[in-house]
Amino acid sequence: MLDRRRVAYYFDPDVGGYSYGNYPDGIKDPVSHYMKPHRIAMTHNLISAYNMLEKMQVLRAKRATAEQMTRFHTDEYVQFLSRIATNSPDERGIAQFLRGDDNPVFDGVFEFCSISAGGSIAAANRVASGSADIAINWAGGLHHAKKREASGFCYINDIVLGILELLRIYPRVLYIDIDCHHGDGVEEAFYTTDRVMTCSFHKFGEYFPGTGDVMDIGKGKGKGYCVNVPLRAGITDEIYKSLFEPIVSKVLEVFQPSAVVLQCGADSLSGDRLGMLNLTMQGHASCVQFLRKKNIPLMLLGGGGYTVKNVARAWCYETACALGIEDTLDLRLPYNPHFEFFGPRYRLEVMSNTMDDQNLIGGYIDELRTKVLNRLSRLQPAPSVGMHDVPRESVGEHLGWHMEPDDPEDDLDRSLAQHARFVYNVQESLARDDTDEDDDSVRVPVKKRMSIITNRVLDIPQHRDFEDEHAIYCGDIDKRTRRRFFEYPSPGDENTGWRVPDAVVEAHTSPGIQTTRYDIGGVMSRGGREEDLDTEDDAI
Repeated sequence: MLDRRRVAYYFDPDVGGYSYGNYPDGIKDPVSHYMKPHRIAMTHNLISAYNMLEKMQVLRAKRATAEQMTRFHTDEYVQFLSRIATNSPDERGIAQFLRGDDNPVFDGVFEFCSISAGGSIAAANRVASGSADIAINWAGGLHHAKKREASGFCYINDIVLGILELLRIYPRVLYIDIDCHHGDGVEEAFYTTDRVMTCSFHKFGEYFPGTGDVMDIGKGKGKGYCVNVPLRAGITDEIYKSLFEPIVSKVLEVFQPSAVVLQCGADSLSGDRLGMLNLTMQGHASCVQFLRKKNIPLMLLGGGGYTVKNVARAWCYETACALGIEDTLDLRLPYNPHFEFFGPRYRLEVMSNTMDDQNLIGGYIDELRTKVLNRLSRLQPAPSVGMHDVPRESVGEHLGWHMEPDDPEDDLDRSLAQHARFVYNVQESLARDDTDEDDDSVRVPVKKRMSIITNRVLDIPQHRDFEDEHAIYCGDIDKRTRRRFFEYPSPGDENTGWRVPDAVVEAHTSPGIQTTRYDIGGVMSRGGREEDLDTEDDAI
């Protein structure tokens, strides 16, 4: 008797129509971009040819709105993506938000992001509501996108948005990443919380994104709730399984998640154009099979994968694993609209190759397994979380405030956005300075921007340090030498409609760099009305 589960499958027919375009002349001769959304349509057609659609709830998700995306990403970044156009690119925004050549401006980039994010948000809600045991969104899994910038072909982090939906209902969520590249964007988002545990199995060592060391275990409340399993090139099914199953079993035992999100990046398959691992289709899918047997609500997402015929094979087979019918599939591929892509063998298989497994040298794999398991054994039992109702509407909607997309921003809007960007920079700066070199238990990952194509560190400016950023924010550096996106209006500026309090002006113009900053909370509570704030309570 087949072990059937209620599976919800999300697919948008438009997703395969987008193209990242060609590489510029500086990378290679102009060739097609490695990331091909067409692979999702290929996967869907193969699933359909195997008659799996009738065994699932096939759904088309509502596309994510800009407001939904800002539940994680900054307003400035989402606004940039929503307004970007290939015919009139914003060069300043491209330099700020799309660093390097990995993340090109292509036609329909925001719509593509809205499909990916909308599918993961809907899948999370389907699981959280109990309407499905397993929810699938192969268009999702874009794990490199950061809060305010694109990275590694990823613009919007649909995974973080989906996990945030799950956290409305579930006290603890486990995120597992089997992509060849480290899931840095998701790890960074939840690095300081104990409600989300991230567990990434990835190639490490002079390899994009340059993060994911075994010593990176979380910080603050999240200390211990970040698990990294850095691999060397050429790992095979047997060795991968000897790591994955004991480590994930221990994670499930200690963390006791209420739901699991599995990112099934297919660039860990053998023969991938950018990957360096050596997994077969069955070895990759064994991770899905292992988690399915645990009977925990499960989300399956896509991710990397740059040999498109193998991506379609793997995700089709893993859809069958979710349904529990993988043993019934004929390995001879049925005819489908992309049949010619699967030559010359036309079989549902991804075979390993003859590359050497570097993980076997010097007992590396045994040492790695022991180190990770010992650290998990010392972790405190799963935290209890006091749950309470979380409104699904934003504060603005609840209070009846809504700004139409075409409404102009006033000076207060721009100043608040600048302040949010400043605070985020300060937090990053403090985190970088908080590393204790003598104690790896409080290690903070070093942020360096690499190219997913070349695996080389990008020669681009890093974020400014605290003092520089504070000086720019406060106006202590000549505007002619440093760019300022937004700035406070001068006192008494007739064009602004509001006045900067004297206490703030004095702090910003006094010699040296001051730590007194504007009371943004006070401004918001008064709705931007002018009021004298020369009191100690209003100085931060």
